[in-house]
Amino acid sequence: MSNVILTLKNISKAFDGTRVLENFNLEIKEHEFVTLLGPSGCGKTTTLRIIGGFENPDEGEVLFEGKPISKIPPNKRPFNTVFQKYSLFSHMNIYENVAFGLKIKKMKKEEIDQKVKDALKMVNLEGFEKRMPDSLSGGQQQRIAIARAIVNEPRVLLFDEPLGALDLKLRQEMQFELKNLQRKLGITFLYVTHDQEEALTMSDTIVVMSEGVIQQLGSPVDIYNEPENAFVARFIGESNIIDGIMLDDFKVKFADCEFVCVDKGFEENEVVDVVIRPEDIKVVPKGEGMLDVTVTSVVFKGVHYEMLLEGNGFTWLVQSTKAQQEGEDVSINIFPDDIHIMHKSNK
Repeated sequence: MSNVILTLKNISKAFDGTRVLENFNLEIKEHEFVTLLGPSGCGKTTTLRIIGGFENPDEGEVLFEGKPISKIPPNKRPFNTVFQKYSLFSHMNIYENVAFGLKIKKMKKEEIDQKVKDALKMVNLEGFEKRMPDSLSGGQQQRIAIARAIVNEPRVLLFDEPLGALDLKLRQEMQFELKNLQRKLGITFLYVTHDQEEALTMSDTIVVMSEGVIQQLGSPVDIYNEPENAFVARFIGESNIIDGIMLDDFKVKFADCEFVCVDKGFEENEVVDVVIRPEDIKVVPKGEGMLDVTVTSVVFKGVHYEMLLEGNGFTWLVQSTKAQQEGEDVSINIFPDDIHIMHKSNK
């Protein structure tokens, strides 16, 4: 039996004549942490709002467990949304904020008390019931917003860039907390962000979007290690993207040199994009590698050095825990498993 909980089928949406989503199709499985990732304007928030019922698609339909829900209002859908702006009620204490949705459902006080207590425990804020929102830090307010969402026991929890207002350290801490929370709850999380680190850290599945179209869908490891086009390679982490020619199966030419690779199935002499991650380029003494280059820039990044190396008319971005000296002549090695070949992309 399929465990697909949410389906977007042929969704299209335009605002003022500009297409934001174009024939968008996506299946989301139950218990998954799925992230919609892309730059501003790519359609990810519109997708989330259509799922939540805050926007109507121009074409297509949204299915929950195989049944259409496009005509069901937001408050009747088995979803809850956590926004970047926490939208806590400033005149209510924390207990009242978290209990608000349960009171609307006219639950018994004893049941509400227990659910609020359980929700606050889940987000590590037990004992905060009588505090007011303005007495809390940004991270604590975010946790309260999450508690208010999960207390209603939604089947799917929607997140619209919820960590965007937090500082870097707190944002990183909340990434792990959200992932652990999703595992504890066992419900489906659908998360929207433009932050690659957030997506790679938390997700089971990443949906990379651009201009209302899915560019690639897969696990964080697959998205990072095997980008399907130049847009994904550029957007997910740093990449060296070079024009190349696929001479034959397992043989590619770029930077005026021939390299062995692990790719096949391309046309003979097909023009391709070659992607090489900066951490996969090995720097060795001059004359001991495949290409001779000159170090033109060295920047310390904390966990590694970021270097620019010039040779054969190309500037290579290299990341290494060992620094070279600016102006130094060295060589680089690029091994077959570290060369990723893609069909030429216009992105």
